[in-house]
Amino acid sequence: MRPRVEWMTQGDERVLEFLQEKDIVATPSVIAANIDYTGEYISRRCRKLAKAGLLQRVDTSNYQLTDLGGKYLQGKVTSDEIPKISPQE
Repeated sequence: MRPRVEWMTQGDERVLEFLQEKDIVATPSVIAANIDYTGEYISRRCRKLAKAGLLQRVDTSNYQLTDLGGKYLQGKVTSDEIPKISPQE
């Protein structure tokens, strides 16, 4: 079971799940088109997920799932192992 992380949204879960399922490096626009969110929203969420170490920015516009992100999806980490991100970040 995945830990409850206070700052994470349902969209964050879907971003992580999409990248895990497809096992790809993708832009926020590509992710957004596949999970039915706006590109602007997913872009903001990807930056937060990268800041927390769940995604890695591989270049100026592409992200991939990190080992921590994969472990989170598998329920192999506690919420204390996920960095806290403030709403302003």
